[in-house]
Amino acid sequence: MEEVLAIGEIGSKYQIPTFALLDSIPQRALDGLPLLFQAAPSQFGQMKAFVAIMESFKWNRFTFIYEDINSASTEVIHNLMETIKESNVQMSNMVKLSPSSSSTSFLEELESINKDQCRVFLVHASLESSLRLFQNAKIMGMMDKGYVWITTNLITDLLHTVNSSTFSIMEGIVGIGSFFNDTSSRFNDFSTKFQTKFKIKQPKEQSYIPGIFAVQAYDATWIAALALSQKNMSRQKLSDMVSSISFSGITGKYYRELGFWSEGLGFSEVVNDRTDYYTSLKNLGHIFWPGRPLHTPRGWAVPTSASPLRVGVPTMAVFKKFVEVKYDHMHHNFTCIGYSIELFKETIKRLPYHLSYEFHPFSGSYDSLVEQVYLKRFDAVVGDVSVISRRYQYAEFTHPYTETGLMMVVPVVSYHEQWLFVKPFTLGMWALTIVVYIYNGFVLWLIERKHSPELQGSALNQAGILLCLAFTRLFSLDGDQLKNNLTRMITVAWLFVAIIVGQCYTASLTSMLTVRRLAPRVADYETLKNANAAVGYGRGAHVASYLVDVLGFKNENIRGFTSPEEYAHAFRNKEIAAVFLEAPYTKLFLARYCKSFMVAATFGEGGFAFVLPKGSFMVTDFTKALLDVSESGTLQNMEKRMLGSEHCVDMESDHDEYG
Repeated sequence: MEEVLAIGEIGSKYQIPTFALLDSIPQRALDGLPLLFQAAPSQFGQMKAFVAIMESFKWNRFTFIYEDINSASTEVIHNLMETIKESNVQMSNMVKLSPSSSSTSFLEELESINKDQCRVFLVHASLESSLRLFQNAKIMGMMDKGYVWITTNLITDLLHTVNSSTFSIMEGIVGIGSFFNDTSSRFNDFSTKFQTKFKIKQPKEQSYIPGIFAVQAYDATWIAALALSQKNMSRQKLSDMVSSISFSGITGKYYRELGFWSEGLGFSEVVNDRTDYYTSLKNLGHIFWPGRPLHTPRGWAVPTSASPLRVGVPTMAVFKKFVEVKYDHMHHNFTCIGYSIELFKETIKRLPYHLSYEFHPFSGSYDSLVEQVYLKRFDAVVGDVSVISRRYQYAEFTHPYTETGLMMVVPVVSYHEQWLFVKPFTLGMWALTIVVYIYNGFVLWLIERKHSPELQGSALNQAGILLCLAFTRLFSLDGDQLKNNLTRMITVAWLFVAIIVGQCYTASLTSMLTVRRLAPRVADYETLKNANAAVGYGRGAHVASYLVDVLGFKNENIRGFTSPEEYAHAFRNKEIAAVFLEAPYTKLFLARYCKSFMVAATFGEGGFAFVLPKGSFMVTDFTKALLDVSESGTLQNMEKRMLGSEHCVDMESDHDEYG
């Protein structure tokens, strides 16, 4: 790269056109050197072909192995990264090779990348270094079944120069190379002349067939000759003329891959105007992968007993029913139990392959636990881990296996038993009823007092009779004792109203005595914020940031707790007015304290899920297995067992009353 740019600068200085066969010249360099022309297609084309191969077989991750020769390597990496941005393909690892590395260094690098589960490798190195790499890979058994090796044109375009014994080392490798029509009359004419002259100048060479670089150089010479043949051609106009020339040389257009790949069209078996193009390489027939397996490699290694899946498990779970790590200090080991652990084991059974795993306790925060997957210290995480957007930068999640949502749990309003009989009616209703009763008694007294001597007398005597009429005589007075027809009509109407009022009171009181009427003490979180009230959450969870950043609570009003008992104790001592729990936690908490708390509000939340590396091939398999567990009813039965193990505690009988 440095040599090409140096020559290009000299050529531009003296107005001499320079044609470079390097395919990784940065565009900024070409823009700054108007007389430097790239005679080879850009690396973008073959990188797009590589992504198309990956997508054909649904491989999502690959390891990039490149040789650090010069600055051209940096440009190749840039082109590769820009290409995979537009796809679902991700780079799992990047390994740099040095031309001066020993075989021991090669083996160490291969051993390191073999520890990763990814089994798709893209190699961009010189032919010499690549052959050394493949020889050492064969020694390590990395050229057997299950591995996928793909090479760029840096290797593939020079395969015509190697002897037949070399191909045994590279059996099963897929190469992306440049295509030119070697059956055309123009190529045959060029090839004949080339071989004749090449044999004379290089008689010791074994192969005289012109390769892609010879053909590209030939085409570049023709382009320069055509441009210079124009009349009145000045050197200043040469750049524009070369750029505008329409020329179909021997190389023709650029096609890549086993079969052929054309940008914008796809894969094809042959190259002509009548061929059919496919989006997947699978349509071109069977491919002989390393080790000649009958089926296409998965692209990743299934963990075995020798190299099991490293599963991180949180030790800071607030609700131990979901996940708990029990240490045996005598024997120096530990046991992981809980709903999430049982579900993980059940899911493993339903995978289409055997998967070995081992649990590793982790005592940090949940965000840090998820980040360990990104750092490749764990291959998965199992536990009460919530699905939230910011964690997707480190890992991927399976389908949630719990109910979703973040819930605000508050104490219920508890009525005192000795005053329960007055609760069916509100204070206003009681006042209205008493006023109507007295008013009705007054009307009866006013109408009947002229006809009944007992309704007459002193003012004090008449006041007592009026109150008596209001509450007793209305129901005990016989119709014959009422002298006025208007009084009889009023009595019948009021009797009907009194029956309705009495029935409503009886029904409401009965409901309170049988099923306690529960009401949240606080209806919404805005009330808590305005009152500057303290709220609780599970320590180590992401809820704290949600309360501050989304709901707007102050940091000083947030309290972290480590167990359900601490929540209840804080409520009892009035340290907090509400607690915010994920939906699965809420179910467990309400199952234990069913008579003292209730959900006042619910917010959007992702639920619990298993954590796997970004681009992991196991995400789809785990999600499918989880759905299988759910659809079979096993998931519901496991949840019932977990909730059924909780016994409802009557907080009031335990002197934990809140009202």
